[in-house]
Amino acid sequence: MTWILGDILDKVGETVRADAPATIHGDRVSTWTEFTQASNNLARAFLAAGAGTDDKVAFYMRNRPEYSECFAACVKARLIHVNVNYRYRHDELHYIFDNADAVVIVYAAEFRENIRALKPNLPKVKLFVEIADEGKGGGAALDFARPYGELANSGDGAPLGIERSEKDGLFIYTGGTTGMPKGVMWRAGDFYQGTLDVGRTFRPVPENPAQLFAAIAANGRGLTSMPTCPLMHGTGFALMLGTLVSGGAVLTLPSASFDADEAWAAAARHRADRMNIVGDAFAAPLVRALDAAPGQYDLTSLQSISSSGVMWSLENKQALLAHLPDVMLIDSFGATEALGFGGSITSKDGTVATGKFTVGETARVLDNNGRDVVPGSGQEGWLAAAGPLPQGYYKDPEKTAQVFKTYGGVRYAIPGDHCLVEADGTMVLLGRGSICINSGGEKIFPEEVEEALKTHAQVNDALVVGVPDERWGQAVTAVIDLADGMAGEDLDETGLRQHVHDRLAGYKVPKRVLAAGLPLRAANGKADYKAVRQFAADSLGIAL
Repeated sequence: MTWILGDILDKVGETVRADAPATIHGDRVSTWTEFTQASNNLARAFLAAGAGTDDKVAFYMRNRPEYSECFAACVKARLIHVNVNYRYRHDELHYIFDNADAVVIVYAAEFRENIRALKPNLPKVKLFVEIADEGKGGGAALDFARPYGELANSGDGAPLGIERSEKDGLFIYTGGTTGMPKGVMWRAGDFYQGTLDVGRTFRPVPENPAQLFAAIAANGRGLTSMPTCPLMHGTGFALMLGTLVSGGAVLTLPSASFDADEAWAAAARHRADRMNIVGDAFAAPLVRALDAAPGQYDLTSLQSISSSGVMWSLENKQALLAHLPDVMLIDSFGATEALGFGGSITSKDGTVATGKFTVGETARVLDNNGRDVVPGSGQEGWLAAAGPLPQGYYKDPEKTAQVFKTYGGVRYAIPGDHCLVEADGTMVLLGRGSICINSGGEKIFPEEVEEALKTHAQVNDALVVGVPDERWGQAVTAVIDLADGMAGEDLDETGLRQHVHDRLAGYKVPKRVLAAGLPLRAANGKADYKAVRQFAADSLGIAL
C-alpha cells in the first residue's frame, strides 16, 4: 500500500469536520480548517524561499502546534522533515544543521541567540523562520528571519495542487549507538505504514486510504492524542503523525518540562483518547500524581497509554491500572530504524513481565550467521525487522551496511538489540549490545561525554557508563582517573558536572562523578566498561 502523505493530508482537510480541533496547546485550539490553511501557506512560503523537492527543513522547537503545522507543510511541499534536539548546544546544533543540509530552519524564539550565533556558519540555509513565544514579550524576530505567523497567515490557504511521489521522504535523526547522531532516511509513506503495522497488534487500523477517509467521514474527526514526550523524538513524532493522518487532534503541553499534574489536567479537560510516554521517567511521576489526588481527574475518555524507547516496569503499570482499570497499557518495542520488533499489552485482564514482548509479524531473532534462534534454546540472538524499512543513514553508507543486512533475499534492520526467545515464542529483551546509554528515552554516547570530561585539568582519563535508575532507566555515571598528584578527596564533582554541562546538552551530564578505584582500561588500552560499570554500581549501592 502506498501512502503519499501530502495527498493524504489534503484529503483529510477536505473530509474532517471543519470545526474539529487539529492541535490543542493550553488555551490555543486550532481547527482543521485553520490547520489546513496554515500548513498550505507555510508550504508555499518554503518553496518561494527557494526550497525544492527533497530539501531539508529543520525543526528546532519544543512541543507546540507549529511542529504539526510545519510537518504538514513539508509533506505537502515535498520537503524533508529534520528533527533537532532542542537540548543541544552550539557544536551539536551546527552538526545537525550542517549534516542534514538544512535549507530552512524553523525555530522557537527562546532559541534565538543560538541561531544568531550559528548563522554565519550555515551558508546552505535559505530561510530562517522564528516562532514567537506567546505571552513572554519575546520582541521582534531576528532581522534575517521571517516571523512564523506572517508566513502561516499570508495566502489563501488553498491546496498546492502539485504532483507528489511515493518516494517523498522524512528524516529522523537518532542518537544511534556510536558516533554523532545519524539521519535515518525514511520514505514518509513507509514510516506511516510501519506505524500502522505496529498499531495493528493492538487495535484495528485502516488497510488503505479509502478505509481511512470513510472512518473520518463517519466520525467527523479522529482521536485526541497527547504525546507527553518530545515530538522531536521518534516516539512522540509517530503519535503526532498517526493522529494527523487520521484527522485527530494533537494535544501538547505548554510547560518546558514534563509536569504530571499538567498532563492529567489536560487529558481530562480535552477528553484525550490516548497518551504516549517513554518508560518510567514519565510513568513514575504520573503514578505519584494520581496517588496524591485520587479521583481528581476525569479520565474516563482515556483508552490507552503507550510507551516505547525504554523499558516500562510492571510495578508502574500495575499502579496506573489501580487508578485507571479500563485503560490499555501498551509497551511497544522498536527503533528509529525499524518500528515493529514487538509489543505487549497490560490491562486489568492480564500482566506481562518487564522486558517481555510478543515478536512482531515482520520481526525475527537471528544469530550471528542470520539463522533463526530456536525458541527455548537459551541462545541469545539479535532482533531483526523486515517490512517497511528506511533506506539507510544519510551520508553514512558504512553504518547503513552494518545495520541493514539481507538474508535469504529479505532485507532486515538489525540495530543491535539482543534477546532470548522463550519456548512459547515470546522474547525477553536483554539490552543493546553496545555501550549506548538510554536515560529517560535519550540516547547518550559515552565517548562524547568522556571526551568532554578529559578536557578538564583534573582528569587524566574517564569512562562513562549507565547504571540502573528508577526515574531515568539508566543514570549517566562517570568514573575518572584523576590527574597526577590528586587523590579522591580532591575530586570536584560539581565542577566536573558543570564542565560537561558547558559543552554538551544537559541530559548528557553525569548524574554522578566518581574517582576510579580500579584501572579503567585493559593492558591493550581497550576500555573495560563491564568492570567500570560494576565498580560504579557497587560504589553507589546499586544492584546490577
